[in-house]
Amino acid sequence: MSDCEVKKGRYSMQAEGDCICVKCGIKATHIQGVKCMQTKCPDCGNRMLRENSQHHKAFLNRQA
Repeated sequence: MSDCEVKKGRYSMQAEGDCICVKCGIKATHIQGVKCMQTKCPDCGNRMLRENSQHHKAFLNRQA
């Protein structure tokens, strides 16, 4: 099974996983129903991304 599944034309992440700050690397537990991108890092205030999401993978590819 993949990290994402398609529901009604949208991608939906599985229940497990964390939010990660790409600026300082802090991980926070994902809260179901709240997008990680709407969550701010408790340490630096940067927007967080869902670990292993398409946005996170794209960020990692740009860093390589």
